[in-house]
Amino acid sequence: MADGGPEAGSSGGALDVDASLLDPSSGLFAQPFFLAVLSWRVIACRRVLRPLAFVQLEVVDGLPDGPVVPSDPRVVTAMILATLRTSDVAARLADGTYGLMLEDNPEDGAVWAVERLRRSLATRPGGRALRAGVACYPGQALTPTDIVQAAQGAFAAAREWPQDRIEVAPAS
Repeated sequence: MADGGPEAGSSGGALDVDASLLDPSSGLFAQPFFLAVLSWRVIACRRVLRPLAFVQLEVVDGLPDGPVVPSDPRVVTAMILATLRTSDVAARLADGTYGLMLEDNPEDGAVWAVERLRRSLATRPGGRALRAGVACYPGQALTPTDIVQAAQGAFAAAREWPQDRIEVAPAS
């Protein structure tokens, strides 16, 4: 299970996490804590010269021809935690989308991780679509703010499509 929420940990046991750090509907980390961790991880990646991927994604029901509504956060959270590695961090962002921090992952590895998540969600009943924007340090951006903005731009492009879509931000 990934360390994206209170039930996970490298020892396999539950962590005692302050509830104020968590999103109540998903149990994943909330945006303020997640963005603080992103800043720390970028600093660490800069120090050891390793890549870090940031993904913003949404999972929606109703595509291609029904009313589009966000998928149940519990279903999405379960799939995220079952799919990510323990070194990855997941969060529910303030706008209802999800953020993933994929440690030691360049853009191609991040795309594969999101594709594994998409395939996992596709095995569940219902017409779901996953749309994601990917940005990486150092390929697309060098600061946490720039990484988030690059991923948001790629995510906006992915949302223009009425089906599953993973977009990678252009190189900086």
